Amino acid sequence: MATTRRRSSKQQAPESPKASTEDLLRYYRDMLLIRRFEEKAGQMYGMGLIGGFCHLYIGQEAVVVGIQSVLEDGDTVITSYRDHGHMLACGMDPKGVMAELTGRRGGYSRGKGGSMHMFSREKKFFGGHGIVGAQVPIGTGLAFAHKYADDGKVDICYLGDGAVNQGQVYESFNMAALWKLPVVYVVENNKYAMGTSQQRSSAGELHMRGSAYGIPGHQVDGMDVLNVREAAGKAVAHARGGDGPVILEMKTYRYRGHSMSDPAKYRTKEEVNKMRSEMDPIDNMRKRLLEEQGVDEDALKVIDREIKAVVTEAAEFAQQSPEPDPAELWTDVLVES
Repeated sequence: MATTRRRSSKQQAPESPKASTEDLLRYYRDMLLIRRFEEKAGQMYGMGLIGGFCHLYIGQEAVVVGIQSVLEDGDTVITSYRDHGHMLACGMDPKGVMAELTGRRGGYSRGKGGSMHMFSREKKFFGGHGIVGAQVPIGTGLAFAHKYADDGKVDICYLGDGAVNQGQVYESFNMAALWKLPVVYVVENNKYAMGTSQQRSSAGELHMRGSAYGIPGHQVDGMDVLNVREAAGKAVAHARGGDGPVILEMKTYRYRGHSMSDPAKYRTKEEVNKMRSEMDPIDNMRKRLLEEQGVDEDALKVIDREIKAVVTEAAEFAQQSPEPDPAELWTDVLVES
């Protein structure tokens, strides 16, 4: 007679893909930089040093670090307003990012863009866009430019679970599929579009939203940087190889409110604490480095101190950088062709 096995009350997550200790340390460093930078930005916002809107990326670090790890020089990136982490993952200088947050002349948009509108042609980062879903047609256009130039590059277009319900997203999907554009649409599903849960606002599975156009979609554990990297590698290869767009739905979670002005009362503290204690991408990577890779805890403490120094330097630079000259009101308004 066959015996039945009882399932454990706590189901184990599938094992992450393998990676070298050097790679794991790099991912740990990159995620920690984003986390500490965002924590400092939150502090500075509370002190009145950052004005306007400020959307923090805390909890979602594994998504952008995993995606960016498979890109090549010349690939382009575009995202929405929760963008500081993407800038740092693209290699933009933390000092310039923080200075822009504080509206200073040393910022990437010379203090005129703020949190949601920063760009870096050098790093192929094309924003930072404040209008929900607005980056998707622009990102599709970047992919068209890659195909037109036949440069072998791809565009990574990040969007949120709320943006997938915008009409322009589907116009973009149609064109991208029709012309087989080299673009990967990364849906960062952090479960809440502002204050509305994804279950209440979006029917069906988000990674299937391109099925009507023949766009393949995949759902990924966005709290595990190695799972993200593996899925991203396949998706980017698909797009770079001329096979058209891919949709990656990253199941992730933001620990803070939608923005700094959001008290996030639409979810329980128990829900947030459970995600922090069980799924945190940085804590889990730290545990993996210590227990599986044999990394000495002192080595991780050195990284922690180095990251803290980088963030402290960025905050000091931002506060010391002068404010924009009033004459800047008249610059970057018109481009003569």
